[in-house]
Amino acid sequence: MKKIALMLILIAGMLWGCMGLFVRKLNGIGLESMDIVALRAIVTFIVLLLYMVLFQRPLLKIRLRDLWCFLGTGICSIVFFNLCYFKAITLTSLSVAAVLLYTAPAIVMVLSYFLFGEKMTGRKILSLVMTIAGCVLVTGVISDAGRISGFGLLAGLGAGLGYALYSIFSRFALERGYHSLTITFYTFFIAAAASFLLSDGKRVISTAFQSADMFAFSCVFGILCTVVPYLTYTIGLKYTENSKASIVASIEPVTATVLGIVFFHESITLPEAAGIVLVISALAICSSADTSEVKYETHI
Repeated sequence: MKKIALMLILIAGMLWGCMGLFVRKLNGIGLESMDIVALRAIVTFIVLLLYMVLFQRPLLKIRLRDLWCFLGTGICSIVFFNLCYFKAITLTSLSVAAVLLYTAPAIVMVLSYFLFGEKMTGRKILSLVMTIAGCVLVTGVISDAGRISGFGLLAGLGAGLGYALYSIFSRFALERGYHSLTITFYTFFIAAAASFLLSDGKRVISTAFQSADMFAFSCVFGILCTVVPYLTYTIGLKYTENSKASIVASIEPVTATVLGIVFFHESITLPEAAGIVLVISALAICSSADTSEVKYETHI
């Protein structure tokens, strides 16, 4: 099951890497970044609500004392991460923001060591270093290094923290016996409500329903880039360590780069190619680590 879990997490990262194909079109028709976050969250919430009401109604039940887990995944992760990430993009550059975002595996590794007793092995640390180095090369951040400010750095690191917190709060929810569907549903129920308030709600709704084609496009965006990857990631997280899952999901920027080459005829430089090789090599090292079942013990 451990090997299958890593494959599910890899699929999640690759699907997240496909978001650029949808985001470019949505930007092109006038949606701002937070509008897109709201659209994504709302579609995900509606799709999951319909499915669970029809087929998995018992999974809608949660205990009020565990609500903090879903507030964590929905607000502290999804909403906070997006706010910080978009702010980092405006204060620095896309490449700098992307690399700061991918400090998430390091944050997950440290938090999981203290909260869940995960071991920091040499193999994990090597994979982590290779992943960050690969992301630096893939995004071309070196040429943009002079464009970073102190506040931009904090915003980017905040994005990395928010990104990492999904793994942390999801682990707490999993340990309390919640199904991956339940976690994903309440994550996006809360994220949809919060992001709707932070966006132009009227513009989001009118865009989604402006035509049958646009409605279908919005549904595919929500299902392909959110419902499926968050479900597969959360299922995979149940059977593998947080730190390893976060490293494997770092295939996302590599996927985005490859899709940019294929669909938008973007060129690739030698450093970017080297970065792709580094990230893939890191994933191979990480996935070949000890696959014995891990038992987690909460330290708080």
